[in-house]
Amino acid sequence: MELPIGAISYGFAALAFAVLTGLLALSRRDKFHGVLLVLAAGISCVWAAITAYTLMRDIHSALPQLLEIARDGLWLLLLWKIFAPGGGPIGRPTTAMRRAFVFGAGVFGAVFLYTLALHARILPTAMDGGQGWVIIGHIALALLGLALVEQLYRNAAETQRWSIKHICLGLGGLFAFDFYLYSDALLFKAIDIGIWNARGMVNALIVPLIAVSAARNPQWSLNIAVSRGVVFHTATLFGAGLYLLIMAAAGYYIRIFGGNWGGVLQAAFLFGAILMLFLLLFSGALRARLKVLLSKHFFSYKYDYREEWLRFTYTLSAGEPGVNLRERSLRAVAELMDSPAAMLWVERDGAFHQVAQWNMPVTIDSENSQGALCAFLAERQWVVNLKEYAEKPDIYGGLQLPVWLTALPRAWLVVPLILHERLMGFIVLADARSPREFNWEDSDLLKTIGRQVAVYIAQVESTEALVEARQFESFNRLSTYVVHDLKNIVAQLSLLLSNAQKHKHKPEFQEDMLATIDNATQRMTRLLGQLRAGYQSAQQQASIELGQLLELVVREKNHCSPAPQLTKPDQSLWIIGDKERLARVLGHLVQNAIEATAASGTVHVTLDAQGERGVIHVSDSGKGMDETFIREKLFRPFTTTKSSGMGIGVYECREYVRELQGEIQVTSTVEQGSTFSISLPLRKSVQPEIESQSLQGAGGG
Repeated sequence: MELPIGAISYGFAALAFAVLTGLLALSRRDKFHGVLLVLAAGISCVWAAITAYTLMRDIHSALPQLLEIARDGLWLLLLWKIFAPGGGPIGRPTTAMRRAFVFGAGVFGAVFLYTLALHARILPTAMDGGQGWVIIGHIALALLGLALVEQLYRNAAETQRWSIKHICLGLGGLFAFDFYLYSDALLFKAIDIGIWNARGMVNALIVPLIAVSAARNPQWSLNIAVSRGVVFHTATLFGAGLYLLIMAAAGYYIRIFGGNWGGVLQAAFLFGAILMLFLLLFSGALRARLKVLLSKHFFSYKYDYREEWLRFTYTLSAGEPGVNLRERSLRAVAELMDSPAAMLWVERDGAFHQVAQWNMPVTIDSENSQGALCAFLAERQWVVNLKEYAEKPDIYGGLQLPVWLTALPRAWLVVPLILHERLMGFIVLADARSPREFNWEDSDLLKTIGRQVAVYIAQVESTEALVEARQFESFNRLSTYVVHDLKNIVAQLSLLLSNAQKHKHKPEFQEDMLATIDNATQRMTRLLGQLRAGYQSAQQQASIELGQLLELVVREKNHCSPAPQLTKPDQSLWIIGDKERLARVLGHLVQNAIEATAASGTVHVTLDAQGERGVIHVSDSGKGMDETFIREKLFRPFTTTKSSGMGIGVYECREYVRELQGEIQVTSTVEQGSTFSISLPLRKSVQPEIESQSLQGAGGG
């Protein structure tokens, strides 16, 4: 009698599992992992042998199918035992894992009992409604196996994957083949004989893989930690499997009852279903909602802090070193809350200014360090939830939010950046991509991350300050060389003057005098080219009338094109300061305006009084500047757009204006012009008039 090919196939599987069972039993594995492994291999051997016997004798019995369910259950239990935290007893996993275990046990029990009650046949030619439920149960067990295999390998440490990769590959192939077999049977309402017969050989092929892993894991203690990704990725796998089953059933219904159009409608429907599945999987909002759902119902803690910290660190350190450091910090914090936009504010010169933004508008507003918001953040160190503030303002103790914050579209959270128990900045986050609850765990996470970002930003600021200090050191070194040359020139000219009274009538002395002066002039010109207004004379405090000073500054620039125009009030406006240095500051601003403006343009200088302060406006119709340049580069020393400039003039302007207790502000539009506004405190009493003399050095370039 010729043996059926199916009997031969399952006979090979029985022989392979028999050898594996014998080897495992002889190795005396005392731990529960080893016992489960021996039982799973033994039941697989018995199942394959009984199946081969029934195929050879053409006997229809429920025993092979019951043994198959028992085989699946033991392999699933072994995977679960390996996957349990620390390799310990199953009673020790987290709440989420216990729920998953109960669900899997329920599926296994339901399939086994239903099959036992139904007395199903091994190779039915057609399936009634009851047999269809058995097939669905087998698919569910296969999906459970695939999910456990995936999570076992995904969450194992790199050093442990070497020892488990073969059993993951083997059992993953076993459950994948079963899923393919029973999905095909569910779709066409009959088991494919060719696939069924090949199943025995497939099971035989996985035996060497299981044997290799068993040899590499004599104790099966893998110490695998469970991450939040377990539930999320498992839910994805189950969702995809359930979706495909529903779509396949619908496609089958269309094919059977669709008449002549059945094949066309089935193809179009399945294509649309697969396309919709990909759209759902690539939807950021859907993934965010799924994470929120799982966090609410499957975890006692909302975050897997290891995963969140690793992701935060990776985002913070990614990219080119030294580029967009603050923007990366914003993105790292925003991604923790699924926020699509954020802005960073850092304290500078007694006020908080926006220094970076990610998908948020740029603002020139500033927040006083003594204001209500900053005082609240510094004292309480709370994360301000603007939605909660709108509903329950009493929680925040009467906090008054600044106008710029309430005007921001979709502003959600204000995260303090605390460094050494001092507020050094804060981050404003936009509303999350999908609605989510903000609770104490979110707040604690953001406060901890905020402290880390504060350290990071402080390091960035310190690095930039160090770079500027080194640049100033180089500038001072240059000044030392210049002073040395100036001393030589002074000594040369002093010697010339001391000899002039004695030899001034001699032609030879006169020629030598002209040559000496020419040489000194050339050397001075060279030094001026090197300095470019870098030298500051000692301050001489005196009363200065701003109107007269501006007249002298503008008069010095009348030869330029375009010539600046001056508008001033009739009243005298007096301040206290260093006349020469203030003249140089104002002259620098006027000279910059002239250089930035075409000959056909205009440069206008305006002086007026606003309360107890005098305000000077230097306006031009020139090239203008963008907001990024103004915020990041304009007042930074040694940064210039001029090919021959040193980049210290505007920096000197701001520093001296601050020394006078004044303020300098800039408004500019590209290709339309710029306006520099200087506000200075006025003197209440008037001193004698300033001399109306030409001011040398009023036009620093």
